[in-house]
Parts: sequence; structure tokens; C-alpha cells
Amino acid sequence: MSSEIANRDEQQAVATTQPAQQLPEPTAGTTALMQWAQEADLAYQMAEKLATTSFVPQSLRGKPGDITAAILAGSELGLKPMATLKSIDVIQGTPALRAHAMRAVVQKQGHEVEVVESTPERCVMRGRRKGSEGWQTVEWTTARAGQLGLLGKAEWKKQPQTMLVARATGELCRLIASDALHGMPYVSEELGGTAHAEIVPAKAPLSVAALTAPAPAPAADSGYSVQLGGGDWDPDAADDSTDWQPEPTPEQH
Repeated sequence: MSSEIANRDEQQAVATTQPAQQLPEPTAGTTALMQWAQEADLAYQMAEKLATTSFVPQSLRGKPGDITAAILAGSELGLKPMATLKSIDVIQGTPALRAHAMRAVVQKQGHEVEVVESTPERCVMRGRRKGSEGWQTVEWTTARAGQLGLLGKAEWKKQPQTMLVARATGELCRLIASDALHGMPYVSEELGGTAHAEIVPAKAPLSVAALTAPAPAPAADSGYSVQLGGGDWDPDAADDSTDWQPEPTPEQH
């Protein structure tokens, strides 16, 4: 009996001296996912506090989940939370950058975007990647918009110049810096058919300073309206905006 007790005590002593089984070290992907989960939790707490305030666009008001998604998406683009709420709309579950914000994101990466001409009938923009010598040129006209059936939409009737700039912005930025957009290739003006009271001079380069400066108030009789988010999905947005078409030669005019 005493020998059995001695053997049992010896086995227990051996078991207690063996090192405990160590868990595998977390991978870089796991660590990044845990950090993202923590950021998402903090963003949701922030979104719950902001959801009912006037700082949140109408399309996101009262929707802390959508606000959280917008904040996280904006963070990947280098936008701070309050800047995100002024730059991103969620249209039928799809986040989209407003045109001015898309240009700012692209220019922040060192790429160049310029307005060559902007009128109610025609918008010509050009851009080039950082370090590149060649320019890409995009042209949007009311004739092109008419072929897509866009001119009958309310904002196209009221603000054709702004909508042409938005379309040209989306197409040009996708061409020269799609990697900077992180899964948000369309401007909200393309998807929602809304305009955000952006006033663009007829001929002037668009700088980051100009984009971040407060927009001047529209004249009382200008018929200018502001719509923050919302709207219906534009099924024609993807049909004609993703592929760049070369600038027409003089013989084609």
C-alpha cells in the first residue's frame, strides 16, 4: 500500500514539473484583426452618440451601424471621423465618396487632378499619377449624360455643371489612382444622383487647400440646393464611368 502511495506521489510530482502547454503566438493577421475589432467597437460607441445629431447626414441619421461602417471605411482612406461624416454617403448599403472628398484623397497621395474646363454643358479634367509624366484626360458632356438618360434627373436639371464635374472626378480618379480608393470607386453623386453644393470655377486647378476651404454661400436667386446623401441607386453609373475613352482628336469634333 505504501509503495502505491509513493508511486502516485512521484507521478504527481513529475506532472507538476512538466512545462505547461504554450499557445501558439498570434499571427500578424490575427493581431491586425483584433486591433480592427477594437477600433470597430470604439467607432460604434462613437456612432451611437452621434447618430441623432445634426452633424450626421440625413442618410445616416439614427443608424449607428451605418455610421460605424462609414467611420471605419473613412479611416482606411486616412479620414478622421468628423471629416468622414462630411465625405461619405451610404447609398443602399454601399459607401461612396463625395466628389470633392475623392479628389482630396487622391491628391493627398501625391497624384494630380485638375479642371481644364467646366461649364453647364461640358467638363474636361486631367490627372496623372505621382511620378508619372503622362496625363490622362476625361471629358463629360451633356450629350454623353443624355445617352445614359441622366438629364431627366432632378439634380441634372438644376445643377448640370456640378454633376458633370462629379462624373468626371469619379472616372478620372479611378483611372489614375484606383489603389487609393480602397473599394470605394464611385462618387456618391454617381450612385445617388445628388449634388452637394460644390462650386467649381470654369478654369482652375483643384488644390487640396481649395477643396478643404468652406464653400461660399450660393446667391439667393441661384436655385442652388443641397442634398446630403440618400437617393436611389443609379444603375447606369457602372455602365459608362469605369472605362476611360480617349480625348477626341480635332478631326472628330
